[in-house]
Amino acid sequence: MANNVVLPEPEGPTKEIGLPFSTDKLISLTIVKRPSGLLTSFVMFLTSKIKSFNGCLSNFVAILLLVSFSVNSSESLSLNKNVIVVLGDSLSAGYGVKVDESWPSLLQSSINSKALNISVINAGISGDTTSGGLYRVPILLETYKPKLVILELGGNDGLRGMSIKKVIKKNLATMIEMIHKSGAITVLVGVQLPPNYGKFYTNSFETMFIDLANEYNLTLVKGSLTEMVSANLMQSDGIHPNKAGHMLIEDEIWQKIKPTLMSLTD
Repeated sequence: MANNVVLPEPEGPTKEIGLPFSTDKLISLTIVKRPSGLLTSFVMFLTSKIKSFNGCLSNFVAILLLVSFSVNSSESLSLNKNVIVVLGDSLSAGYGVKVDESWPSLLQSSINSKALNISVINAGISGDTTSGGLYRVPILLETYKPKLVILELGGNDGLRGMSIKKVIKKNLATMIEMIHKSGAITVLVGVQLPPNYGKFYTNSFETMFIDLANEYNLTLVKGSLTEMVSANLMQSDGIHPNKAGHMLIEDEIWQKIKPTLMSLTD
């Protein structure tokens, strides 16, 4: 008989972690409930080793920048100083649809149709949170020096029941301040949670994006989960938009930011 049993470590944090320095036609912007993809699995592995996470973080960010997907070729990017960075999760990464069907790719197509000299960098990673975005944003700003950042994060934090005030809102506010300090413009994408998280939490979560947009004078794109579901714009999992859903999201974002983009190329 065994004298002792060594239990495996949990697959992720067992409680929420607040960072010490951290921190209108409607569309539905829903987020993956569980990790998907190689990069997300790598994140989960690192976070399962909490003691070594901070030490491995710099290596992860370096790897991330090497494998992160750009809508444009590196050659065209090098010739283009007008850059948009999309900082998001599975919604921006295009989970469940083809790369050219994701809304960031469609946004690049709309930009090209107007002959605007602007490149879209898709830095969306399935399963990412505001904490992950907070670690990534400084390097993305330094690497690409964007004129505009579309910030689409927070949904996965909400699905994990993280504190809205102490974690989610604080992280988003810190990212917005970093973006503005770099001289870039922030466009905020609001998301909604399923109703099973309770009326108080879901309402507070949705209001958070409105409050941030008002506080920092941001363009806000927000959505309605009910309308997206009723319009059959979701995949079979019920939490990710399908091809038609991505088209609707892109159209809404394009209409919101088009005046700003025109001014960038004047």
